[in-house]
Amino acid sequence: MIKKRLYNLSDVHLYCLTTIPREGRTYLDMVEAACRGGADAIQFREKAIPTRELVREAKDLKAVCDKYGALFFVNDRADVAFAADADGVHLGQEDLPVRAAREILGHDKIIGVSCHSTAQALIAQEEGADYVSCGPLFATPTKPTYKPVTLDLIAQYRKVVRLPFVAIGGVDEETVEAVIRAGADRVAVVRAVCGSDDPESAARRLKEIILSAKAAPAA
Repeated sequence: MIKKRLYNLSDVHLYCLTTIPREGRTYLDMVEAACRGGADAIQFREKAIPTRELVREAKDLKAVCDKYGALFFVNDRADVAFAADADGVHLGQEDLPVRAAREILGHDKIIGVSCHSTAQALIAQEEGADYVSCGPLFATPTKPTYKPVTLDLIAQYRKVVRLPFVAIGGVDEETVEAVIRAGADRVAVVRAVCGSDDPESAARRLKEIILSAKAAPAA
């Protein structure tokens, strides 16, 4: 069996969030393709289907992620993450508090929090989160009401936030190198992989750019 990624996210480079599958495609197809292409972590985002169906889907996706060694997170729902034995849950600012999610999941699971400022990241850190996000860096339809925080926030995170973080928001093949050079160790994408015509190829190209940018000498 392939070994899973480390729970401290130190070997996570490409973190992919699911989109609603296109006609003729399933979540299973989408996630397996992304994992084949090199996704290190998958976040399952689905807000419209009933809870029991959500749990069944999450269990199937967790099995795919285990097959490829990727971490598997459920968006928002700590109860679904627990029922599906996911590797963790990712919480938004309006979701369940970190401490409450910890009571559900215990200390052997990962809890991430969406943060849009160093102040929010430090609060999540204090509350016991395992990682946070940094974004949205650029304009994105996924967060249409959020003003882009720009690449400058990455440097601020590196100065004051002790937790691992994922850089997110409008990251794609054109912007990912700049995100890594700004100081991010890992990026999260939505449309750039799971929303593409070919998630496997898209993930592979992004992963190659990320690893190349991380290996390049500092400017």
